[in-house]
Amino acid sequence: MPAYRIGFKEHSGPFSLIERIVLQEVSRLVIFSVFTLLLFRNESFRWNHVFGFVSLVLAVYFIFKK
Repeated sequence: MPAYRIGFKEHSGPFSLIERIVLQEVSRLVIFSVFTLLLFRNESFRWNHVFGFVSLVLAVYFIFKK
């Protein structure tokens, strides 16, 4: 996918391909979740959603850990 090239080390970016893909997926999920909570007011935010977001943050941490 051409969008994965933006920010990729071989195209003058700071991230490896795996780091770039993980950042894109996490940002997409966070933005979609915020949009869903704002648009669909009848949806509730439960503990399993919090656990999922914590897991995403941990995934980013472990991917970027040197």
